[in-house]
Amino acid sequence: MKRRAVLALSTALMLSACGFQLRGANGQSTLPFKTIYIGIAENSPLGIELRRNIRASGDTTIVSDPKEAQAIIEVLNESREKATLTLNTQGRIREYSLYYKLRFRVKDAKENELLAPTEITLKRDISFNESQVIAKEKEEEMLYRDMQSDLVQQILRRLAALKTA
Repeated sequence: MKRRAVLALSTALMLSACGFQLRGANGQSTLPFKTIYIGIAENSPLGIELRRNIRASGDTTIVSDPKEAQAIIEVLNESREKATLTLNTQGRIREYSLYYKLRFRVKDAKENELLAPTEITLKRDISFNESQVIAKEKEEEMLYRDMQSDLVQQILRRLAALKTA
Protein backbone atom coordinates (compact mmCIF):
# COMPACT_ATOMS: atom_id res chain seq x y z
CA MET A 1 0.00 0.00 0.00
CA LYS A 2 2.88 2.36 0.84
CA ARG A 3 4.54 1.57 -2.48
CA ARG A 4 1.44 2.64 -4.39
CA ALA A 5 1.22 5.89 -2.44
CA VAL A 6 4.90 6.62 -3.02
CA LEU A 7 4.56 5.76 -6.71
CA ALA A 8 1.51 8.02 -7.12
CA LEU A 9 3.22 10.87 -5.26
CA SER A 10 6.43 10.55 -7.27
CA THR A 11 4.46 10.50 -10.54
CA ALA A 12 2.62 13.66 -9.53
CA LEU A 13 5.89 15.37 -8.59
CA MET A 14 7.53 14.41 -11.90
CA LEU A 15 4.59 15.71 -13.91
CA SER A 16 4.55 19.02 -12.05
CA ALA A 17 8.33 19.37 -12.34
CA CYS A 18 8.30 18.98 -16.14
CA GLY A 19 5.72 21.75 -16.57
CA PHE A 20 2.82 19.46 -17.46
CA GLN A 21 -0.46 21.30 -17.36
CA LEU A 22 -3.91 20.42 -18.61
CA ARG A 23 -5.01 22.35 -21.68
CA GLY A 24 -6.77 25.53 -20.61
CA ALA A 25 -5.90 25.05 -16.95
CA ASN A 26 -3.90 28.28 -16.63
CA GLY A 27 -7.00 30.50 -16.80
CA GLN A 28 -5.48 32.69 -19.54
CA SER A 29 -6.45 33.02 -23.16
CA THR A 30 -4.88 30.41 -25.37
CA LEU A 31 -5.09 32.65 -28.42
CA PRO A 32 -2.40 35.29 -28.95
CA PHE A 33 -4.93 37.81 -30.33
CA LYS A 34 -7.17 40.27 -28.53
CA THR A 35 -9.51 40.61 -31.52
CA ILE A 36 -10.30 38.22 -34.35
CA TYR A 37 -12.53 38.28 -37.41
CA ILE A 38 -13.99 34.99 -38.65
CA GLY A 39 -14.75 34.90 -42.37
CA ILE A 40 -17.33 32.13 -42.03
CA ALA A 41 -21.08 32.67 -42.19
CA GLU A 42 -22.49 33.22 -38.71
CA ASN A 43 -25.30 30.75 -39.27
CA SER A 44 -23.12 27.92 -40.60
CA PRO A 45 -22.56 25.03 -38.16
CA LEU A 46 -18.77 25.42 -38.45
CA GLY A 47 -18.99 29.18 -37.86
CA ILE A 48 -21.24 28.75 -34.83
CA GLU A 49 -18.98 26.18 -33.20
CA LEU A 50 -15.78 28.09 -33.96
CA ARG A 51 -17.20 31.31 -32.50
CA ARG A 52 -18.43 29.50 -29.39
CA ASN A 53 -15.02 27.91 -28.79
CA ILE A 54 -13.14 31.18 -29.33
CA ARG A 55 -15.43 32.98 -26.87
CA ALA A 56 -14.87 30.22 -24.33
CA SER A 57 -11.08 30.21 -24.81
CA GLY A 58 -10.44 33.46 -22.94
CA ASP A 59 -10.30 37.18 -23.61
CA THR A 60 -10.28 37.11 -27.43
CA THR A 61 -13.10 39.23 -28.84
CA ILE A 62 -14.78 38.36 -32.14
CA VAL A 63 -15.27 41.52 -34.21
CA SER A 64 -17.58 42.10 -37.18
CA ASP A 65 -15.18 44.36 -39.12
CA PRO A 66 -11.95 42.79 -40.42
CA LYS A 67 -10.17 46.18 -40.15
CA GLU A 68 -10.56 46.07 -36.36
CA ALA A 69 -9.11 42.56 -35.99
CA GLN A 70 -5.57 41.50 -35.15
CA ALA A 71 -6.24 38.23 -36.99
CA ILE A 72 -8.58 37.34 -39.83
CA ILE A 73 -9.58 33.76 -40.56
CA GLU A 74 -10.46 33.21 -44.21
CA VAL A 75 -12.03 29.95 -45.35
CA LEU A 76 -10.82 29.18 -48.86
CA ASN A 77 -12.71 25.91 -49.30
CA GLU A 78 -14.92 23.61 -47.22
CA SER A 79 -16.23 20.29 -48.49
CA ARG A 80 -17.80 17.04 -47.35
CA GLU A 81 -17.29 13.93 -49.43
CA LYS A 82 -18.49 10.35 -49.32
CA ALA A 83 -16.55 7.60 -51.09
CA THR A 84 -17.19 3.88 -51.40
CA LEU A 85 -14.74 1.90 -49.31
CA THR A 86 -15.79 -1.75 -49.77
CA LEU A 87 -18.40 -3.80 -51.60
CA ASN A 88 -19.98 -7.11 -50.61
CA THR A 89 -20.12 -10.21 -52.84
CA GLN A 90 -23.31 -8.97 -54.55
CA GLY A 91 -21.61 -5.70 -55.50
CA ARG A 92 -23.53 -3.63 -52.95
CA ILE A 93 -21.83 -1.00 -50.85
CA ARG A 94 -20.73 -2.29 -47.47
CA GLU A 95 -18.62 0.60 -46.14
CA TYR A 96 -18.15 4.28 -46.91
CA SER A 97 -15.37 6.72 -46.14
CA LEU A 98 -16.54 10.16 -45.07
CA TYR A 99 -14.19 13.09 -45.67
CA TYR A 100 -14.41 16.58 -44.25
CA LYS A 101 -11.93 19.02 -45.79
CA LEU A 102 -11.25 22.62 -44.87
CA ARG A 103 -8.72 24.95 -46.43
CA PHE A 104 -8.14 28.24 -44.63
CA ARG A 105 -5.56 30.91 -43.92
CA VAL A 106 -5.00 33.55 -41.27
CA LYS A 107 -3.99 37.14 -42.01
CA ASP A 108 -3.57 40.28 -39.97
CA ALA A 109 -5.33 43.59 -40.65
CA LYS A 110 -2.46 44.70 -42.94
CA GLU A 111 -2.97 41.62 -45.15
CA ASN A 112 0.25 39.98 -43.88
CA GLU A 113 -0.11 36.22 -43.81
CA LEU A 114 0.13 34.81 -40.29
CA LEU A 115 -0.70 31.27 -41.39
CA ALA A 116 -0.26 30.18 -44.99
CA PRO A 117 -3.17 28.39 -46.69
CA THR A 118 -3.60 25.20 -44.70
CA GLU A 119 -5.75 22.20 -45.51
CA ILE A 120 -7.14 19.93 -42.83
CA THR A 121 -8.64 16.64 -44.00
CA LEU A 122 -10.53 14.39 -41.62
CA LYS A 123 -11.72 10.88 -42.48
CA ARG A 124 -14.12 8.47 -40.82
CA ASP A 125 -15.23 5.06 -42.04
CA ILE A 126 -18.82 3.95 -41.67
CA SER A 127 -20.44 0.61 -42.37
CA PHE A 128 -23.62 0.51 -44.42
CA ASN A 129 -26.62 -1.79 -44.11
CA GLU A 130 -29.50 -1.29 -46.53
CA SER A 131 -31.99 -2.57 -43.95
CA GLN A 132 -31.00 0.29 -41.59
CA VAL A 133 -30.86 3.25 -43.97
CA ILE A 134 -32.29 5.87 -41.60
CA ALA A 135 -30.07 4.79 -38.70
CA LYS A 136 -27.01 4.92 -40.96
CA GLU A 137 -27.95 8.40 -42.21
CA LYS A 138 -28.17 9.58 -38.59
CA GLU A 139 -24.82 7.95 -37.83
CA GLU A 140 -23.32 9.74 -40.83
CA GLU A 141 -24.65 13.09 -39.55
CA MET A 142 -23.19 12.35 -36.12
CA LEU A 143 -19.79 11.51 -37.63
CA TYR A 144 -19.77 14.76 -39.62
CA ARG A 145 -20.59 16.71 -36.41
CA ASP A 146 -17.76 14.88 -34.64
CA MET A 147 -15.36 15.73 -37.47
CA GLN A 148 -16.48 19.35 -37.33
CA SER A 149 -15.71 19.51 -33.58
CA ASP A 150 -12.32 17.94 -34.23
CA LEU A 151 -11.70 20.46 -37.02
CA VAL A 152 -12.53 23.41 -34.74
CA GLN A 153 -10.09 22.11 -32.11
CA GLN A 154 -7.36 21.75 -34.73
CA ILE A 155 -7.96 25.32 -35.94
CA LEU A 156 -7.76 26.62 -32.38
CA ARG A 157 -4.50 24.76 -31.76
CA ARG A 158 -3.02 26.25 -34.94
CA LEU A 159 -4.18 29.74 -33.91
CA ALA A 160 -2.73 29.33 -30.42
CA ALA A 161 0.66 28.42 -31.92
CA LEU A 162 0.84 31.66 -33.98
CA LYS A 163 3.02 34.53 -32.88
CA THR A 164 1.66 38.05 -33.07
CA ALA A 165 3.80 40.69 -34.70
